[in-house]
Amino acid sequence: MMAGVFDLELHDAENDKNDESSDDAIEVDEQSLSVEPNINSILELQDVEKIQLSEDTVNPNQEKTGPKDFELLKVLGKGGYGKVFQVRKLTGKDGGRIFAMKVLKKATIVRNQKDTAHTKAERNILEVVKHPFIVDLIYAFQTGGKLYLILDYLSGGELFMHLEREGIFLEDTASFYLSEIVLALEHLHREGIIYRDLKPENVLLDAQGHVKLTDFGLCKESIQDGAMTHTFCGTIEYMAPEILTRTGHAKAVDWWSLGALMYDMLTGAPPYTAENRKKTIEKILRCRLNLPPYLTPDARDLLRKLLRRNVLQRLGSGPGDARDIKVHPFFRSVNWDD
Repeated sequence: MMAGVFDLELHDAENDKNDESSDDAIEVDEQSLSVEPNINSILELQDVEKIQLSEDTVNPNQEKTGPKDFELLKVLGKGGYGKVFQVRKLTGKDGGRIFAMKVLKKATIVRNQKDTAHTKAERNILEVVKHPFIVDLIYAFQTGGKLYLILDYLSGGELFMHLEREGIFLEDTASFYLSEIVLALEHLHREGIIYRDLKPENVLLDAQGHVKLTDFGLCKESIQDGAMTHTFCGTIEYMAPEILTRTGHAKAVDWWSLGALMYDMLTGAPPYTAENRKKTIEKILRCRLNLPPYLTPDARDLLRKLLRRNVLQRLGSGPGDARDIKVHPFFRSVNWDD
């Protein structure tokens, strides 16, 4: 990221009194802080429905597929949880079509029963996560102790490759992408799913330039030397303080991450960064939010309201959820019903 392009220590004296001050800081016992926060601790909750991704839950009525139906074309990426390949389907429906194939140990979707709009839990995961701004999961199959997820291949690449090229986005551009992310998160929240892992590499673009969120709130288990790992090893810069301190993971964690993404889009770097994970976590928990003077008052106001450490004060944390964010003046040019 082009963190050096702007001196983010610059701040506007007039607006300083409104900037988040350090009295919002979260004091925690140093010993209890882990540099590997467990993003999957949501699995330990009692009142949740856990649906494991499998052939039966993903495509109960579809043709059976397996590794032999796909030709590997190339490796698209290696994540903390497994590899992603570009593949071509060789047989049956969709023969010849290009997909992305993710290989995991296993993956679970956790749904909060209180939040889901359905009385009867939807057994077909495809229906639950289907949304114009969420990547389409097409097939799933298991073999040899591994789970294969076949997803839409998105030719637009990662949103943040575009951001790296541009340095920063203009507010209109950021507002366009952020509004699509808000709609995707709103859909998942209605289904009782908390995304928990919103970060640059999880925001892809389709050929038309629209957002597609990957992974739709999966609790993933990786294949690492035969040992399963639940701990999170990845980008912490976008994680809500309450995930880092293991004090909660309600829907509001996604709105903090949205704020961190928005900050990155408009300034070229996440709001809190440091030379190592421990110091980054300390900053997220304690440091004041510096808002560069070139941001418009609406952008500054939205960032302040999303990046509130006190969950109850964070925009979107109330029963209105995404509705409270959609009416913010920063999004005034967005037609939410389009």
